[in-house]
Amino acid sequence: MTTKDILISVLAFSLLAFAVIYGALLWIQRRNQELVESSRPHKANRSAHFKQRYRYFFQTAYINAMKLPMVSAYVKRMRKRISIIHPFDEVSLRYETMKITLMVAGAAGITGLLLILINPGIAFVLISLLSAVVIHDLLIDIYMNRLERRLLVQSLELFSGVRHHYQQHGMVEEAIYEAAETAGHEISLHAHRIYQALISQDPEEELERYYETAPNRFLKAFAGISHLVMEFGDRDKKSSSIFLQGLSGLTKEIHLEILRRDKLDYLLKGLNVIALVPVFFTKPIERWARGSFPAMDEFYMSKLGVITKLSIYVIILVAYALLQKLQQNSETDYRAGYDKKSWESMLLRYKPVNSLAAMLMPKAGTPKHERRVRLLKESNTRLRLEWFYVRRMSLGLLAFIGVMVTCLFLHVNAKHQLLYSPVSETSFFGKMNALQEKEAFKKAAVDREVMNHLGRSSGVSPEQAEETVKQFWEGKLTLDQLEETAERIVRKLERYNAEYLKWWEVICAFAAFVIGYYFPLWMLIFNRKVRKLEMKHEVYQFQTVISILRGMGRISVEGILEWLNRFAVIFKVPIQKSLLHYEHGAELALQELKEDVWFPDFQRLVDKLLLAVDKVPIKDVFDDLEGEMAFVFEQRRQEYERMIDTKAAWGRMIGFAPMYALIFFVFGYSADRDEFYADERLL
Repeated sequence: MTTKDILISVLAFSLLAFAVIYGALLWIQRRNQELVESSRPHKANRSAHFKQRYRYFFQTAYINAMKLPMVSAYVKRMRKRISIIHPFDEVSLRYETMKITLMVAGAAGITGLLLILINPGIAFVLISLLSAVVIHDLLIDIYMNRLERRLLVQSLELFSGVRHHYQQHGMVEEAIYEAAETAGHEISLHAHRIYQALISQDPEEELERYYETAPNRFLKAFAGISHLVMEFGDRDKKSSSIFLQGLSGLTKEIHLEILRRDKLDYLLKGLNVIALVPVFFTKPIERWARGSFPAMDEFYMSKLGVITKLSIYVIILVAYALLQKLQQNSETDYRAGYDKKSWESMLLRYKPVNSLAAMLMPKAGTPKHERRVRLLKESNTRLRLEWFYVRRMSLGLLAFIGVMVTCLFLHVNAKHQLLYSPVSETSFFGKMNALQEKEAFKKAAVDREVMNHLGRSSGVSPEQAEETVKQFWEGKLTLDQLEETAERIVRKLERYNAEYLKWWEVICAFAAFVIGYYFPLWMLIFNRKVRKLEMKHEVYQFQTVISILRGMGRISVEGILEWLNRFAVIFKVPIQKSLLHYEHGAELALQELKEDVWFPDFQRLVDKLLLAVDKVPIKDVFDDLEGEMAFVFEQRRQEYERMIDTKAAWGRMIGFAPMYALIFFVFGYSADRDEFYADERLL
């Protein structure tokens, strides 16, 4: 048989084998598909059964958790936080509460346990527990931010559906009901609550209850606009209804908020994790450095080493707190109403505290007193002036005591290390073996006995130290070793007696007192700046409501104030005060309202209300409202862009600060010590 015949036979056999294999594969594939289709109902039933068991486990866990005292308080707090954003039915709320509780608590517990296993020391256990709490809060914030964003996206779908159904039949409540039927699950629950409030016998009271628990200002404004249109009726205005114009304004606001959140999350994504990473590597790096470089072992046990470790942990916690503040998406944490009894008021019951606060407070009628009262008012805090000064005194005193205790602890620790740390020969690399370590501890014990025999006095001469060492070692040391040991003990005694509270440490404690004393004042100034943007949000909502009310023929200034009071948050207390005094004089009540609120935009709004009391009709007073609202919206959009860029720059710097601190504090010091000992060896 020729080569050509062989090749033809091989080709024919290959084609036949390929056809057989291909047919077998097709038959196997068809067979598998039939088996999958026949077993699909069984798999669906098994999946449904597993899901049912899964939900039953969380329901049972919720019931058992509520029976435990401390655990029940934690679960209730988590339930309250979730229910504000997502008003589930009772069964779903219990399921979601326990799911997020077990997930967050489990992740935080595992993290803390891993950190404790790295080093089971008492000090590191506290750091580990603190890190677990930080990670716990981080996971909760991630979950809540995801819920809030989903609610905003679904709100856009709801408003689009309400607009469509309202254009069909012109009935607000029916449009909300029909749109809620096809909207997302989370937003449909809010829409049904708003619908039930609007059709109730007392819609104002029901809406007031909803305003107290509304998850964001958009749904609150939507409920208020719907009630306005239902009560006063819609009015065509330039071929478009007031209700639809209100929906358009809310839609623009939500789009702006979603874009702001997305951009901020994109720019700051992962920085929280980067800031917390050094917590996991601080102890392993310390172990590696102390095992590889004997000089680093001395460094970590010294005062400078303790300060370095404390500084790294403080930088990590401060960086995380600042990043949380930068990424905060809550529109306003302030809620009008009565606050709980403050600890400052309890301290004021004691006469010495009361007298000291009266001494520190500025006298009534002085410019400083007016500035402090105005600052408390502008920052929307409910603290009284005397409470504020009690808080300042308390924080300053705590800072002073904290620095003094830290300094005393460092001195005591340094003395302990001088007495008990092993005496080792300085080497460039490596670690002592068991024999060397035993000898080093023996030298330390003898040094301690010699120091005790000499009374731990700093006035010991080298000759006295040498004689005492000779007695304790009983001739076991050579002449050079004897001189070296005596010099070491003299240096130890000098350092031991130098470990006392220095004057500059007391000055540092007083500086900490000043910082702690002024910290509440700085926080008030910061809160005033933060509230400024929140006040702009609320004034914009007031303008939206007034744009609807001014088209109603029978509306009055008092009626406008009542409507503003219904869903005001920051300005609720001064508006309520103005309404109480309105019957005794409209102009006087509005002037008082203007004086109570420092915000210029709100004051301009009150000026227009003053004009509308007797002189100019409400419709004419607010004739330029649409143009002003368009300008404010564009201004806020530009402010958001500048704010996001600023937050991104600060976030990158703050997020990497703990990593830089870990690298430069530890490795920088290690390099300096290694270079120093290398130079000594060369000499």
